[in-house]
Amino acid sequence: MSMPPGIAFIIKLAGGIFMVCSLSELKDKEVVDIRTGERLGTVDDVRFDTVTSMVTGLVIYGRRGFFGTLGGDDTEIPCSAIKVIGTDIILVDHHELTFSTNIGRNSFKSLFE
Repeated sequence: MSMPPGIAFIIKLAGGIFMVCSLSELKDKEVVDIRTGERLGTVDDVRFDTVTSMVTGLVIYGRRGFFGTLGGDDTEIPCSAIKVIGTDIILVDHHELTFSTNIGRNSFKSLFE
């Protein structure tokens, strides 16, 4: 599903802080672990609640390997793990992340396509 870049969603960050972000503001932002400084990747997709229109998490797809196979695990970042959304970077607490193979890459249409 193709979404206009101006569509905005509400994100509840750690500490109960609410932010309104558009999809284009989140796409391709670098995600960094606040504890170690490790770069986790860039935002590839979002998870959201269709009833409340609130973002429930961000998704970083595992990078594909040789001929699109043997890629790494996908990472889902719940909003509770997001500490700060800056202009270029999103700081997260790695302790609260989940890793999975193909979190949703093929099960639903990306909002960014």
